[in-house]
Amino acid sequence: MLDEPLHLPCGAVLKNRIAKAAMSDDLGDGQGSPTDSQQRLYALWADGGAAMSLVGEVQIGPWAPENYGNLVLEPLGETEQFRGLSDAATANGAHFWAQLGHAGALAVPVSGPAKAPSAIDVSGIHAVEMTSDEVEALPAAYAQAALNARSVGFTGVEIHAAHGFLLNQFLSPLFNRRTDRWGGSARRRALLLIEIIAAVRAAAGPGFPVAVKINATDQLAGGIEEAEALDLVSMLDETDIDLIDISGGAYFPGAAAASDGTKAGPYFLDFARLARARTGKPLMTAGGFKKRMEAEEAVSSGAVDIVGLARALAIDPALPGKWLSKSGEEPVFPRFAVTPPGGVTAWYTERLHQWGSLGAIEEERSIEGALAQVERRKEANAVLWRKRFRAVL
Repeated sequence: MLDEPLHLPCGAVLKNRIAKAAMSDDLGDGQGSPTDSQQRLYALWADGGAAMSLVGEVQIGPWAPENYGNLVLEPLGETEQFRGLSDAATANGAHFWAQLGHAGALAVPVSGPAKAPSAIDVSGIHAVEMTSDEVEALPAAYAQAALNARSVGFTGVEIHAAHGFLLNQFLSPLFNRRTDRWGGSARRRALLLIEIIAAVRAAAGPGFPVAVKINATDQLAGGIEEAEALDLVSMLDETDIDLIDISGGAYFPGAAAASDGTKAGPYFLDFARLARARTGKPLMTAGGFKKRMEAEEAVSSGAVDIVGLARALAIDPALPGKWLSKSGEEPVFPRFAVTPPGGVTAWYTERLHQWGSLGAIEEERSIEGALAQVERRKEANAVLWRKRFRAVL
């Protein structure tokens, strides 16, 4: 089953059922453009056999990045670097999609306070409520980003409405307390996402893949839970999207990470089985796939149409080809004695940097060393980001 092509509603075809799921790789140049290291990393994934690679957190503008190493689609920077990245990532018939992002309240500091559906002041996260004009402008901003993505060689886009970022904040009853047309009932809280989907589809055209990433659960008290997430799946079924990517969790204080739970195996398959009854759209999920048999069962059972691999492909970029050939090789995941906040993510981020810069892993960093390197890069890139985008911030 994993080697079968997947035909999307728009007419595009993914060559098999394994995708490189979105990760924030922190490999941009600090000014919104790709680097040579990023190009080498995505070339490895294309050579490794994945049907599609998603670039995590590609920003629709420079105002609310998740990280200063994010790519930015408007204004476009080094277009030749973008095209070089796309050429590398689409080798061997692979698709290459940009995950369109806006971090909302979770944005790193750029200029002025962060913006969110409603004001937030909790555990070091501060944001002011977006004005109606600012919300009204978002569909056009996402549409322009999708158009720019297509112009530099991306073969699809994914609208990021998960993990506690802006569109997930609009969907959440915890963070969206608006009293205008974008707040209130679940359908009204989903209105902005539906409007963005329509705008992106109109801009990108009928044959260009458009996916949406949603949470099965925010894993946060007062946030989105299973029943409301399933209702959202039903709403998405009425749109012109090509794929629903199921995830969960939010980068807010108090939210549990799916990887911290006690559930063995893939995290969101139970939700995907319920979602299957609500939609005829292709489904994807990532998180917890560590063995080929888990991926095969997920697809052959009909729970999902394609599986996403993230950390497994930081361990071994060639894993899809090995699974497709049934070589018997499986990724060997590290075990950490101590896991400070952000440490595991930093460790995997640094591994991606080694693959990109060296094409191999020459030295495994400690979690402490990875955290320190991530922080040094963040400080350096913050300066570059503000200088590059000063005129539009």
